[in-house]
Amino acid sequence: MLPSHRAYLALAIPLIISTITTPLLGAVDTAVIGHLSHSAYLGGVAVGTLIFNTLYWLFGFLRVSTSAFTAQAAGAQNNDQGIAALMRPLAIALLIGAVFIVLQKPILLASLQLIHPAQDVAAQAAIYFNIRIWGAPLTLVNYVLLGWLMGLSRVKATLFLQISMNVINMVLAIVFTQMMHWNVTGVASATLIAEILACVLGLALVFRSSIWREWKQSGQMNWRGWFGASELKNVMATNLDLMIRTACLLTMFNLFTARSASFGTDQLAANAILLQIHYIMAYFFDGFANASSIMTGQARGAGDRKMLQRVIHLSWFWTLVTSVVTGGLYFALKEPLISLFTDNATVINLTGPYNGWLVVFPLAAGLGLVFYGVFTGMTVTYPIRNSMLISLLCFLIALFWCVPHYGNHGLWLSFIVFALGRSLFLVIYLPRLQRI
Repeated sequence: MLPSHRAYLALAIPLIISTITTPLLGAVDTAVIGHLSHSAYLGGVAVGTLIFNTLYWLFGFLRVSTSAFTAQAAGAQNNDQGIAALMRPLAIALLIGAVFIVLQKPILLASLQLIHPAQDVAAQAAIYFNIRIWGAPLTLVNYVLLGWLMGLSRVKATLFLQISMNVINMVLAIVFTQMMHWNVTGVASATLIAEILACVLGLALVFRSSIWREWKQSGQMNWRGWFGASELKNVMATNLDLMIRTACLLTMFNLFTARSASFGTDQLAANAILLQIHYIMAYFFDGFANASSIMTGQARGAGDRKMLQRVIHLSWFWTLVTSVVTGGLYFALKEPLISLFTDNATVINLTGPYNGWLVVFPLAAGLGLVFYGVFTGMTVTYPIRNSMLISLLCFLIALFWCVPHYGNHGLWLSFIVFALGRSLFLVIYLPRLQRI
């Protein structure tokens, strides 16, 4: 039976709730810090968060590709491939996390030199970084565990894992900053503790899954099949495309933040708030992208072309609906929403002229965000790589021309150019995907 709108939403809505807690986590951190006495705290958390986004998002393929390969294994009803889809990225995650810890000092120095924040902002960013870096291996392992559970359509498990981690983080951030007055140290410590607890919960959920229990009972350790040259080549080709995609995304955000910093600490803080709201919008779409990825992965694993066509149709429909609804809600609620992040009148006033760009954002970015899931579920990733490279080039051209002429408006215009590009340059590959 082909998936209906109800079946698609039954998968997408819990995933939206699950993923939306991630930007809400950053939003709470920003709001908690934004109500402290000095904007340097907010700027420091913004810069520190940017550094970790750069580190972690670059390896976001650990979640995305794990979900896709696991969904394909589930569609093919191949338990051995399902376990392999877990073991391969787990080994990569632990290795990368260890490298981050070993190289933490040069990473911090290079990041601060690249971003060039004010001295007081840099000091707060360093405090944040020096605490959170110790959670690097756990964060990357969490990506793998979450992707594996998603690929198995364990929606309740992923929802429980994400919400548990982020609620713990939110509560501890408030306790550590508002009650214990640890400021930036409190926000970073809360995140580190939440990452540790999330890893423990994630492993428990994996060990309780039926596929893990069946594999354990079989006693088969197919190391050659899991880490053979041909298998790793396929995995690494997919992951390389996704890494390039993320590198383009992070380059854009790094340049955006660096230009924001050049307009002063208060404007940096204002843009940081608007970016947090943008993340919330983006993660609404990410829930639909995850649903599309799981379903297209299952379709490819089962060799079901009609199911693939149906999922593409559902993705079009719900992308357009979500774009209109999200933009409209922000237009209606922008003032009270921004006031949740800070009571600094200067920062609030600086966000005002740029609200229109966030109203436009979902219309520009929606297709790129959702159809990213369609392509990753099929593990056809070269269109994602190509579309992001072209979009980044368009962003750089817009940045070079618009910022000198229009200042911060030019910066936000460049941001929208990038968002629109990633949508248009990806969907043009759809006819090729449908022929696979």
